[in-house]
Amino acid sequence: MADELVHYDVVGGTATITLDSPHNRNALSAQLRRELSDALTAAAADDAVRVIVLTHTGPVFCAGMDLKEARGAGAGDQGVNEFPRILEQLWTSPKPVVARLAGPARAGGIGMVAACDIAVAVPEATFAFSEVRIGVVPAIISLTVLPRLNPRAAHELFLTGDTFDARRAVEIGLLNSATTDLDAEVARFVKALAAGGPKALAETKALLSRPRPATPSDGFDEMLGLSAKFFASEEGQEGILAFAQKRKPSWIPQD
Repeated sequence: MADELVHYDVVGGTATITLDSPHNRNALSAQLRRELSDALTAAAADDAVRVIVLTHTGPVFCAGMDLKEARGAGAGDQGVNEFPRILEQLWTSPKPVVARLAGPARAGGIGMVAACDIAVAVPEATFAFSEVRIGVVPAIISLTVLPRLNPRAAHELFLTGDTFDARRAVEIGLLNSATTDLDAEVARFVKALAAGGPKALAETKALLSRPRPATPSDGFDEMLGLSAKFFASEEGQEGILAFAQKRKPSWIPQD
């Protein structure tokens, strides 16, 4: 549709979700939030989708919440109330999510980047937690951003609102890489992610988000059960057999 702000396409097992609201720097308006959430729901439910790529049109990945819509609204009517659902969808998606940034991200846009499993940007992309500079708090996004960031950097950048570049974003854990060949880097990650078993990837994502036990001994029983379950599963047995037969497992398209 010509008036949609989020495009959804599936090709070769990759669902590409494209933010297309360049007139307001892909700000998180009510319409964009609704369409983005719908696209993430569709990707999660589609067995043909192995990997999700979140990208954008225009020079900016996402400028954060739509401040025009926020102006004059009471606390109960603020669009930010709907934002946790999107961050939760990205964070808990059973399909790995790759963020592709050809330009800057600010505030809530960085929250989405942090909620993705992999994030890649061009070297000239910039970032800023600009909330404090307009008198608000980076509260919601802290739940996805702080697990990624070096604590010293988090204190500095959350409190100052200063702009930082892609090189530093890699250093502090926000990005996986910054590269001039963005599409090739995204394709590399997509290929690597799609090589994993779908059920194993979903469970591994869940594992990465679990609280860590106080000691390894406290977690061995639970992890032993999970490991044995997957070794004996249909997917695990197919992977083991494919390895023995020196072929690709069934979840990877055969050449």
